[in-house]
Amino acid sequence: MNGMIISVSTQATNRKIKRSFTLTPASVEFVAATREKRNARSDSEALDLLLRELMLEGKRQEIDAAYKVYLDAASDEELAELEEWAAMAGPNILVDLDEPEAHA
Repeated sequence: MNGMIISVSTQATNRKIKRSFTLTPASVEFVAATREKRNARSDSEALDLLLRELMLEGKRQEIDAAYKVYLDAASDEELAELEEWAAMAGPNILVDLDEPEAHA
């Protein structure tokens, strides 16, 4: 019974909505080229990939803007603490990155 619930839940989250759009020839060519370059199964999948990238870029810009606001408002003491933390963590942040079994 649990397998059935998981399957139905997965199907619900993967459901797509069929829409119709009118695009310029240049946009159609761009989507087709993206489909080929990304090995997408269809123009719809390629367009979905492009839209997700655009949404992620928007989120990145929001985070960058919020970070800038934070840093602009931070005191000298807070900035010094951040720099100290970055100096300690920076060289170690990628340690064992190539060896995933070391973390197991």
